[in-house]
Amino acid sequence: MKKILIVNTGGTIAMQENNFGTSLKDDINPLYATIESLSTIASIIVDDFLNIPSPHMTPALMVQLADRLIERVKQDQLDGVVVTHGTDTLEETAYLLDLSLNWDIPVIVTGAMRSSNEVGADGPHNLLSAVKVASCDDAKGKGVLVVLNDEIHTAKNVTKSHSSNIATFQSPQYGPIGIVTKRGVRFHHTLTKRECFKLTSLSKNIALLKAYTGMDPLLIEVIANTQIDGLVIEAFGQGNLPPGLVDPIQKLLSKNIPVVLVSRCFSGIVQDVYSYEGGGRILKELGVIFANGLNGPKARLKLMVLLEHTNDLTKIQKQFE
Repeated sequence: MKKILIVNTGGTIAMQENNFGTSLKDDINPLYATIESLSTIASIIVDDFLNIPSPHMTPALMVQLADRLIERVKQDQLDGVVVTHGTDTLEETAYLLDLSLNWDIPVIVTGAMRSSNEVGADGPHNLLSAVKVASCDDAKGKGVLVVLNDEIHTAKNVTKSHSSNIATFQSPQYGPIGIVTKRGVRFHHTLTKRECFKLTSLSKNIALLKAYTGMDPLLIEVIANTQIDGLVIEAFGQGNLPPGLVDPIQKLLSKNIPVVLVSRCFSGIVQDVYSYEGGGRILKELGVIFANGLNGPKARLKLMVLLEHTNDLTKIQKQFE
């Protein structure tokens, strides 16, 4: 029987709803009632690492979580790991773990959209599915996976797409890489390439902005005065910005401060197509870094990781490509 570690970090999956319809953190994790029923699937070890709402998660805590997993895997000779997490920032924690854990052991991140005592609570079933995937030999070597609603997604591609629906986690363009059924776990495709980086801390200050029509260049100028180490911008379409932003972006680049561009669109990637003022080709020629398919929050985390290793903008661009 496989030995699986469940690391709890809090979130809705660990909450109960009161009489006023408000979800509250519970001192005793309600998942323990479900964990007892998992003994027929795997030998379970539980680590109550955190009990926080996911908006309270920080990059520093993500690094601590990664360190905790590394420590426990060495200590307990584990076959797989499941991390329970709040859904608001789940995709970011999953992606940071994927960037920092260089091993083949399955690491599964799961959560819930409904508190444990709500009608139709999805937490127990998601935990069951996550343990099934963590115990599956076919899950080895696929990086950190996100499992909810009977679907298996890669940490790199998955995102929360709906504020309340239990089918919120989707992978735009690519879809899930597998499914969980009553009969078992089935994978139908996988990532062609993974990347991992040695990580001890995340100390860089990276800002994230979303482009909008008539965006005031003063926003970038003000952020630049906060001594940022980098900037990620969610641009229009394939990677275009209002023309007034070009000058302050150029000033950041002249100080060797990386500016990374992603699309604010749900699907698609940024490309250097348009050569008008503020167009993608002009921005690329200035030295703006184009992220290949990542959303804004994940591009921010990746830039934080890369800046722990290098300040060379050319090398950073290659990593994003």
